Amino acid sequence: MNSLFVICAGLLTISILASSMSSRLGIPLLLVFLVVGMLAGEEGLGGVVFDNTNVVYIVGSLALAIILLDGGMRTRAENFKVALAPSLSLASFGVLISALITGLATAWLLDLHWLEGLLLGSIVGSTDAAAVFSLLQGKGLNLKKRVGATLEIESASNDPMAIFLTITLVEMLAQGETSFSWSFLLMFIQQFGIGGICGVAGGLFLTWLVNRMTLDTGLYPLLITAGAILVFALTNILGGSGFLAIFITGLVLGNRKLRNLQNILHMQDGMAWLSQIGLFLMLGLLVTPSEMLNIALPALAIAFFIILVARPIAVLICIAPFSFSWRERVFISWVGLRGAVPVMLAIFPLVAGLEQAQLLFNVAFVVVLVSLLLQGTSLPFAARLCGVEMPPSPEPLYRTSLDMSVESDYELMVYQLTQPKWCIGMQLRDLKMPADTRIAAVFRSKQLLHPSGSTRLELGDVLCIIGRAKDLPSLSKLFSTVNTSRHLANQHVYGDFILDGGALLKDIGQFYGFEVPAEMHRQTLAGFFERQFGGYPVQGDSIQWQGMTWTVAETEGEGEWISKVGLKIGKDQSKKADSSDSAA
Repeated sequence: MNSLFVICAGLLTISILASSMSSRLGIPLLLVFLVVGMLAGEEGLGGVVFDNTNVVYIVGSLALAIILLDGGMRTRAENFKVALAPSLSLASFGVLISALITGLATAWLLDLHWLEGLLLGSIVGSTDAAAVFSLLQGKGLNLKKRVGATLEIESASNDPMAIFLTITLVEMLAQGETSFSWSFLLMFIQQFGIGGICGVAGGLFLTWLVNRMTLDTGLYPLLITAGAILVFALTNILGGSGFLAIFITGLVLGNRKLRNLQNILHMQDGMAWLSQIGLFLMLGLLVTPSEMLNIALPALAIAFFIILVARPIAVLICIAPFSFSWRERVFISWVGLRGAVPVMLAIFPLVAGLEQAQLLFNVAFVVVLVSLLLQGTSLPFAARLCGVEMPPSPEPLYRTSLDMSVESDYELMVYQLTQPKWCIGMQLRDLKMPADTRIAAVFRSKQLLHPSGSTRLELGDVLCIIGRAKDLPSLSKLFSTVNTSRHLANQHVYGDFILDGGALLKDIGQFYGFEVPAEMHRQTLAGFFERQFGGYPVQGDSIQWQGMTWTVAETEGEGEWISKVGLKIGKDQSKKADSSDSAA
């Protein structure tokens, strides 16, 4: 027993310490955990022999459920209005198209039955939420909101489709079936119908339960995790998709008024990381590297086929009806990161004892390694090349819920004045802070001050502010500072001119020297964007009009009203603008 504890705790400790090298070396964090597991395996330095696929299946399913719960709780409902349709299209039809194309290529390359090829396509058909979230956050990428929301919702919601296809195909192959029947469609409706209903019901019940229970702070995350796993298991027993149910449970919990939500999210983050590390370590231990040498070339060919052919085709078909530029489509195609889910799904054929199970597992493992190495390490370069990166948003150093009551959404936000800003030297009474926000404390040189209206702010002060979540953007603009790379300076992202969203198109046309149709004279710049994007433009959305690039630079309020629009103009329009300015 103690030897087992030493091995488990040692591997976990090494993985966490090794993760500090990830950002410095540009290596995806999940790849570090996988490599540590491989080094500890029977052909590595550790020499640990581990081949119990049943244990991996049980523990891995639990870990996947916790990861999906955390992903659901962190998916914001406000992103749905700009990204729900394209992301669900990718999460459903995208997985189907990618699985079909990959399956045909696999069957031809490996000389397999077409159902076995389709099984591999299904196993590697989904992008991994853990991989996408950790890479975007770990590399500090702030993407255009429409692009980032699409990728996050897609990666968090496409696992149930891949899991459904994998389980269905495994059952068909195990029973000796060689073609699809109407039962496939009925199974699809059953899995997703029951999973969706149970997920919504479970999320609403857990919200009601948590808000009516008075517990120690540390017990709320445990109650939610236990309740969500209960929803996951009961849904599976009823014949639905437990993975879809637990994701929707997290989605409901994370987007309703919930007692102690910020503290719950902190705890959930730790449990999700523990699940990811444990899952990748087990998968690394399970792998026998020498077995992959025999299939290395076809496996690499399949990996590159998925990255360069299957994923781009699926993306181009699924988001064709939506408002994305060609650069944004290219980037979404590139961020098809595979992670723990494909390798975990590759366990299913092993547990079922299928004839080609080991081959499918080895190929899936190579696909994940190539995806993390190639796509994961190149993510910042791809974002910059495709022009989808935005200047980082100012944020507090720390924020936590104030659990006064369920209805109260007040939080404690901590800021530090690390760079000269206009508020330095001002008295607190002169700050134009949002209503119902208060500076509760000021720390200066490790000393606690009792702030009053006459207190003047100094460089280096740490401010503890009480406010609501909706006031976070306004407070961050006042007190937070961010270091922005040169390529993310406003003139590079938005252009040399920033216009007011309420400006009339007629006036803008007269100033910059282009004709505006009579029916558009009274239309504002903000209204013009709303028509172009179906009523939901967000920061970073851009269009080409009158030979110029117009980009949403700033939005305000809960309704995301466009307050600022950036303008990049060509040489001809620049000369016209200069002449108009001189005449004025």
